[in-house]
Amino acid sequence: MTVIIRRLLSTDAGVAGLVLRVPVGTILFAHGAQKLFGWFGGYGLDGTARWMASVGIEPAYLMALMAGSAEFFGGLGLILGLLTRPAAAVGAFTMLVGLAVVHLGNGFFLADNGIEYALALFAATTALAIQGGGALSADGIIGPRD
Repeated sequence: MTVIIRRLLSTDAGVAGLVLRVPVGTILFAHGAQKLFGWFGGYGLDGTARWMASVGIEPAYLMALMAGSAEFFGGLGLILGLLTRPAAAVGAFTMLVGLAVVHLGNGFFLADNGIEYALALFAATTALAIQGGGALSADGIIGPRD
């Protein structure tokens, strides 16, 4: 296995990786499904693009597609624990952009659409990018053994 693939699949987490990645992955997956497909009461890709354009995120359709895909596929990767580190890194970047562009001007608390929720997801995805998916993950099964 090449060094890059070994590093992507390696994990420093035990069961804690599972405890963190399944709920975070589920949240990201559901939000991505809202953006891409309109599932779970979402607006779908067109509606998400219109909203993004309304808050000044351009090119809106591309940004909606990228954010929705990062959340949907990254969330699925986190749930399975497959390529956890890159999935989590993409999720962290997506949360950081949302935090800075959408939520920062609204203060801290979620009730005011502030940074609280995006910050929590950013912290969780960053931790997963650092530690990997854990022993009970697809990465832990197919990844390197020390």
